[in-house]
Order: sequence, then structure tokens, then C-alpha cells
Amino acid sequence: MNGKFYPLFILTAVFIFSGCKTASKLYEKGDYDQAVELAVKKLQKKPDDPELIRVLQSAYKYAVHEHEKKIRIYSDNSSELKYEWICNEYAALQKLYNAIYHSPRVYIIVKPTDYSSHLSAYREKAGDVYFERGLRWMEYGDKVSFRKAFYDFQKALDYKPGDFQILQVKQEAYENALTHVVVLPIADYRESYRFGSYNSYTSDNFGSALLRNLRYHNHNQFVKFYSSGEARSKNIEPDQLMDIRFSSFHIGRTRDEKKVRDVSRQVIVKEIVYRPDSVVKEYATVHAKITTTQRSMLSEGNLQITIRDGNGRRLWSDNLNGSHRWVTEFSTFTGDERALSDSDKQLINRRAGDSPDEWQIMQHIFNEIQNNLYHRVRDYYSRYEG
Repeated sequence: MNGKFYPLFILTAVFIFSGCKTASKLYEKGDYDQAVELAVKKLQKKPDDPELIRVLQSAYKYAVHEHEKKIRIYSDNSSELKYEWICNEYAALQKLYNAIYHSPRVYIIVKPTDYSSHLSAYREKAGDVYFERGLRWMEYGDKVSFRKAFYDFQKALDYKPGDFQILQVKQEAYENALTHVVVLPIADYRESYRFGSYNSYTSDNFGSALLRNLRYHNHNQFVKFYSSGEARSKNIEPDQLMDIRFSSFHIGRTRDEKKVRDVSRQVIVKEIVYRPDSVVKEYATVHAKITTTQRSMLSEGNLQITIRDGNGRRLWSDNLNGSHRWVTEFSTFTGDERALSDSDKQLINRRAGDSPDEWQIMQHIFNEIQNNLYHRVRDYYSRYEG
């Protein structure tokens, strides 16, 4: 029975010993905070381990010394961020206290210092610094400054969570930092008369799909997109106007390219039978001409996008192209069919494909341009700073 538990005992002893060694190594490397946390965990499993107790007491002593030394240095610093730095040091000290406090037997041995009052005081000071800095940014009155103010208020809330006044000014900063972009109705291209109501239907869908995509995949929280109708109904004064128009849209015509090749084969033209085991065959060369036609049609569309500010100044523009190429191939022959090989006959039996419908071509080009447009616009606004 004892033999069965012996390996388990060995493994447990090795685990505890390696745990102590790890805490010791952290201590020797000067990673005092980690050494304290690890030693506390190990002592919960073996509270009387003298080596772990020694490591814990020494590591805690030096950790406190290191953090308090930094606090003294930061206190003499003239930077307005010194309260945040000091707060971080007190947070680290309090983290050590909490780790030890939750292990009563370890707590009695180490007798750590509770820094919660210091941490609370410097949280307040750090939050006030970011709050006041955010207010100063707001005085500039431009979108970039409002954005910086928003981030400072967000930081202030990290130290003073739920503060009503900070929440209010944060929302005010956000609303003033927003760039309202109105996507204008897509202008029809020159051949609109040719496609009638389909063109209008497709353009409307194109604009609606663009808006949905920009809203769903918008990676800039300070940019919002609207249709012209939405902007009017919500009384939104646009900061930017996005003008999208098809400068050209051409449905191609079929074009044929022909290639001709001559083929020939020797075939039996006459057999003379003198007797069953004696047959004389006469051969002749037959000829044919194979004409292979490649029929193709290239259709293209070009879209121009221009983004302007409220004063009509151009901020960004781009051109996007889309194309649709259709190809079919078929063959005919003249001459003697006997000259054709099996592969030649397969080519000749292949029927010419029907050219695609104009609406299908347009939809293909629309989709290609649309996908490219999404990426270009999203990339522009992901880098846009206001």
C-alpha cells in the first residue's frame, strides 16, 4: 500500500521544491513582486516551508523598498503625470498586500502594509489631472482637440469610474469630435438612357449597400455616415460630402479572332481483294481546313469618388475601375471530314456560348467596383484624424 503512494509523494515533494526554486530565482533576478506572489501561492500548500518563508519576507521587503523609492523620485518630478505614476506604484504595493492578506497564515508572518488610503488619494489626483487636461483640450474648439479631450476623459474615468461630471464632458467631447459624412446620391453615368430604370435601381442599391458597409465596418468611432435624407431629417450639418459618380460605363461589343490551320491524313480509298488472304489497299491523302474562332467581349466601368469638406475643399479623391471579360471559342471546317482527328472533331462539335446579358455584365462590374470602393474608403477613414 505504501509503495503505491511513494511515487505520488516524490512528485509532490519535487513540485514544492521546484516551486521554491522558482520563487528563489525570481528573487535573485530582482523580480520581487512576482517572487512574492509565487511564494504566497506555494506557502498555501506548504505553510511551514522555511525557505519559502525566507524568500517571501525578503522579496516583500525589497519590493516595498523599490516601489517607495520610485514614489519619492516621482514626487519630485514636475510632470503633471507624476500622480498617475505614483498611483501605479501604490497599486502594485496594494496588489502585494491583497495577495498576502488572503492567506491568513502568511499574513501573520509578513505583516504587510495596507496602502489602500494612499492608492485612493492618488487615484483621485491622477483622475483630476486627466480631467483638467481634457478641459484644456476642449478650449481649442477643433475636432482633433475634442478627440484628445475625449481620450483624456476616458483615462480620467479609469481612475474615477462613474464620475457624473466626467461622463458628461466626455460625451460633449465625443459629440464635438464627430465628423458627419453625408454620402450623396450616386450620379448616373452617360449611358443611363440605354438601361432605363435598371440603372436607377442599381445605383440606388449601390449607394445603400455602401452606406451599410461603411457603418458596419467603420473602424473610426469619430466618423459617422448618413444619406442625404437622413442628414436632413436629423438636422445634421455635414462636415464632409462624399460625391460618387460613374464617369464612364461601356458595354462592349463582340470581337472575333480567327485562326486557320490545315490538317491532312492518309486514308484508304480503294481495296482490291484477290483472295481472302490477299487484299491490296490503295491510299490517298485527304485535306481539311479548320477555322477556330475566339469570340470575346470586354465591358468596363469607371467610378470617381471625391470627398470635400463643408466649404467645398477637396480632401481626397480616387478612381476605381471594374471590368467584365467574356470569352467563348468554337471551330468549323471545310474540306474532307476524314482528315479530322478525334480531338479536331471535339473542337468542331463544341458550340459557341451565348454572350451574357447586359444586366449581368453591369452587376458584375458594379460588384467589383463596390468591393474595391469599400476598402479604399474604410482605409481612408481609419487613418483620418479630423
